[in-house]
Formats: sequence, structure tokens, C-alpha cells
Amino acid sequence: MIRTFRSFATLFILGLFLALSASAELRLAAIFSDHMVLQRDQPIPVWGWAEPGDEVTLRFRDQSVTTVVEADGRWSTTLAAEEVGEPADLVVISGDGLVFKDVLVGEVWLASGQSNMEWTVANSERAEETIAAAGNPQIRLFSVPHMVSTEPLDDVEGTWQVASPDTVAPFSAVAWFFGREIQKRLKVPVGLIHTSWGGTPAEAWTRLEALAAKPELTRLVDQRTRDLADYPKNLVEYQAAVHGWELRQADAAAAGSPFTERIPAEPRGPHHKSLAAGLFNAMIHPLIPYAIRGTIWYQGEANAGQPEEYAILFPTMIEDWRSLWGQGDFPFLFVQLADYKAGGDPTGRIWAFLREAQTEALHLPNTGMAVTIDIGNPDDIHPRNKRDVGKRLALVARSVAYGESVLASGPTYKGMAVEGSAVRIALDHAETGLMTKGPTLLGFEVAGPDRQWVPAKAIIDGVKVVVHSPEVTEPVAVRYAWWNSPKATLTNGAGLPAQPFRTDDWPRIDE
Repeated sequence: MIRTFRSFATLFILGLFLALSASAELRLAAIFSDHMVLQRDQPIPVWGWAEPGDEVTLRFRDQSVTTVVEADGRWSTTLAAEEVGEPADLVVISGDGLVFKDVLVGEVWLASGQSNMEWTVANSERAEETIAAAGNPQIRLFSVPHMVSTEPLDDVEGTWQVASPDTVAPFSAVAWFFGREIQKRLKVPVGLIHTSWGGTPAEAWTRLEALAAKPELTRLVDQRTRDLADYPKNLVEYQAAVHGWELRQADAAAAGSPFTERIPAEPRGPHHKSLAAGLFNAMIHPLIPYAIRGTIWYQGEANAGQPEEYAILFPTMIEDWRSLWGQGDFPFLFVQLADYKAGGDPTGRIWAFLREAQTEALHLPNTGMAVTIDIGNPDDIHPRNKRDVGKRLALVARSVAYGESVLASGPTYKGMAVEGSAVRIALDHAETGLMTKGPTLLGFEVAGPDRQWVPAKAIIDGVKVVVHSPEVTEPVAVRYAWWNSPKATLTNGAGLPAQPFRTDDWPRIDE
């Protein structure tokens, strides 16, 4: 009876405002739509556009707040924190009236990165089974379409959708498996905002001002300047090259000959997905400051050639996103790159150094990393097992975001002691014991003063690992899983893989 009365009252008030007010166009940012999830237990920013000078009133549950539209036509206000409850309507009134139905309050997570985050449920392992079981009205999905901009945009396109076989199939697999685990664990509604794009570097997702503020990232800002300045000339050359490619393709078809030549690459410019800050402007900025619990991130492949730069770039992006959102150090959880051969790398180690750069971001507060060194595919940069990736991220979230006392990490390097011709490695997160995935402990190397790495034998001794090689009588350093695609079999008793590590600090250039 009370809910019925409130609904009637809401409609009455809406009708009254419509009758008394002139009809000026009112709209909210696209991230607000039917079926949305609002973040629980923290203030809820809401914003949009209307006639300058008009009043805008928001009503949600028992709340009512009013604000005035700025001279530029934008308005914003904040609802007080809400708890999980029954679905409700969000009513917005200013001349026109808008009613957003089936609004939930729960946990909201932003999922971003490149292709391994974008990879869909439909193209993942056990897809048919996953899709068939995907109906869950407690999980809502929002996907941001691909867009690049040289300037920050105010809005995106898209609407919230209720999780179903149809809506889940084209959605991010990592985000879906993560969200499904969170919803199952917490038993509250979960909203997933997916904004990613395959083949994109981290600088494309980082605000230009943040890049420019770091001298170590000057190269990226300079590259952006050249990309934009040279684009008209490069575009003409590109169009001519594509025309030539099309002619050669037609000639090959007419002759019945195979044609394997790749189409020329599009030059970087104002619409290129790798343009520094271009994706931040178009696919992140319009979402700020929608209230979220945190972010999950799967990216790094496109930056693998510059690990030292990434060690600066990645934390810069995290800190800048946090400062712009205004929610403090919200949880930022990320996936360490899985094993992959990475053709074109003569050292076979460049991804190992990129993983190290990712690990270094853990010095920031409220960060966490899911290690996937054991569930990749050496021959495929897009391993199909996204289920375990999402589950491991959810495990990290339980620890970092929700404060559960849960073992969320595999063994991590703690220290080493040389004992004659052997090295004893101490590890953290080994309280459940150490195990090997398979019959033999693999993935270790050892080096002497000459810095020449050789494969090492390793055995588990309690919660430590003893490493040695008959070829190295005076060991000074050890590495574990320090290849693009290593055979790494060390886990803890919970089955979580050991984090790749090295005990040396030798420059990568020495490789």
C-alpha cells in the first residue's frame, strides 16, 4: 500500500510540474537510463542538461533535491548515499519530466583496457554454457561504443541492460565473470560499465594534462603533437597506398592468385584509437563522476615494448582517474599479462619486464593484481579462458575492496639467501603451503657473477624454494617465470600461481 501511494504521489508531482512548466529540453548523461545500478553507501552524483537558469528537481525513494542549470546548460547535483533495496524510479523534473524505471542500488564496477578486456563471452571458453545460464536481473550491463576525440566529450551513447543470454553474449567476458562472482558472493545488485578497445595503449586512456605533467612521458605528448600535425599529409599518402593495395588485390583475383598482402595501416590522427588521450576524452571522461566501487583493468600488450615507460605511465593513469572521480583512492584492480610467445621479440623476455612494470603499480594504495601466467596461450594473445581471470579479479576485490580476510594472491617474492651453490627463496602468501602444478617445479633460472642465465632445478622445502644448477657454482641472482611464455608451475596451497619475479636489478638493455 505504501509503495502504491508513493508511486501515485510521484506521478502526481510529475504531472503538476509538466502542467506548470514550459517544455524545455531536459536530458541526463547517457550513463543514466532505465535499469541502471547506482553505487550503494556513498554519495550519488547525477548530471545532465536543460535550459539555463531553470530549476531541476530529482526524486529517488524518499529523497528530493533541487539545483539550478548553469549558463552553459549543464546541471549537476548529488543524491545522498542509499542502501540496497527494491527497484525504484528516478524522477527528474525541469519543464519536461523524465522517469527512469527499474533503478537498483548495489555495486558498480568500471571495466576497461584493450582486447582481452573487450573479448566477448560469445568467443570465450564454454560460451554456450555461460550464455544459457546468463539470465540474472540482479546484474546490469552498460557498454560504451568505440569513440576517439581530441577534446574531452561530455557524453557517450548507450543504455543499461538487464543481464540475459542476449545481452551477455556480446559483453566483456572478463567483466561478466568478475561481476557474476561479486553478485554471487555479496548477494546485491551489480552494475558493470564496460569501456575498452582492442589494440590500444595506456596513453590513449590517460588525460593529456596528466601525461604532460610527467617529464618521463614527454615522448608520448610529442608523438601526439606530431600525429595531429602530420595527419593531413599522412592521410593523402595512406589513401594512395590503399588505392594501390586495392589494385593489386584486384589483379591477383583476376589472375586467380592468392593475395596475402595486408592493407596499409591507417595513420595516427584525430580519429585513431592509439592517439594519446583520445580514448580518455571520448570513453572515460563522459562517465566521470558516476559513482563506482572501483575499476578492473586488463591492458598492457600494446605497451610491451616500453616497460620502463609503462612503469611511470600506468600509475599516472590510475592516480589521475582517481583524482578526477573525486572518490578518493577507489579500488583499482588489474590483470597481469598472461603467457604469450610475443613474436618479434628476439630476447623472449620483453613481456616479463612489462609484467614487472605492472607489478610496480601495486605500491599505490587500494590496488590489486590477478596473476594469469598459468592460464594464457603461448600461440594466442587472446586466451579463451576468461572465467578464471574474472574469478581471480573477484578474489582480489574481496580482499582489496570488501576487506575480507581471504587469500587472494599466489606466492610472491620476499627474499633470498645464498647457501653455497644453491639459493633459498623466501615467499609471501605461502601460508597454505607451496605446490607444483604438474610433476616438476619449472620456471626457475639462476645466474652467477657473469650474469649469464641458465635453467635451474628447484625443489620445495616447506614454504621456501631451493634453486641450484651445476653450471653455476657461485649464484648471485634468481628469476622465476621471466620469459614471455614461461613454463611456470609454482602455486600456493590455494592453487593460485606464483607471481613472476627476479632478484636482480640488472638493466633490461643488458639482455
